This record gives sequence, structure tokens and C-alpha cells, in this order.
Amino acid sequence: QVQLVESGGGSVQAGGSLRLSCSASVADYSDFDMGWFRQAPGKEREGVAFVDFGGGRTEYAEPVQGRFTISRDNAKKMIHLQMNSLKLEDTAMYYCGAHWGFSPFTGGWSKSSDYSNWGQGTQVTVSS
Repeated sequence: QVQLVESGGGSVQAGGSLRLSCSASVADYSDFDMGWFRQAPGKEREGVAFVDFGGGRTEYAEPVQGRFTISRDNAKKMIHLQMNSLKLEDTAMYYCGAHWGFSPFTGGWSKSSDYSNWGQGTQVTVSS
């Protein structure tokens, strides 16, 4: 079982930056792909960014391409999401999810149901 805890959310003006972190409590952290997802009120959870278990592959959703950067530190069992040039539409609850790297994705990295563990989320609010 993977326990995940997100941090770093907050309120920021449009154009600003935030850095989210997600720490994991699991023995074999390096066996897990990790993803950042977000969910706005009334909307489905959507994939934002992905990093594979080794850190060699990253993926981003089109709306955040060029603005967000995902990274991971396997020694510290953490991932981060650097969010720059934030927009109003980035407002959401942000979650990190873990996907066991030896099982296949059924719908690509951004399919939330492929992730077996989630944190409690951290709120990001962008205002004008």
C-alpha cells in the first residue's frame, strides 16, 4: 500500500508560480510511476503530468505544456510539480497518484482509474 501526502498548494495571482510536492510512504517507491491530477468543482479528475518509475519519461497534458514541470527524487520518495504562468483555469484540487510500474496502462498515463493510490489533495486557487 502506498500512502501519499501532497503539499504546496495555495492562492496565487494569475501569472504566478507554485511548487507542489508529494511524499510517499512505501518500501519500493521506485517501482511506481507517478502522476499529478487535478479536479475542479463539477468536473472529472484529469491528468496533468506524469513521470515514470525511473524518471526518464515525462508526459504533460496539453493545457499545461511549457508551463508545468514534473520531477521526482526516488531517494526522498517524492515528486514535485513546478507550476509557472498560472492561469485562472488551473484552479483545482491537485492530487498525486501512484501506478505500479509493472502493470500496463489501460488508457494511457492520464487515465485516473489506472492509479491505485491517491493522496488527499492540495488546493490551488488562481485569481485575477
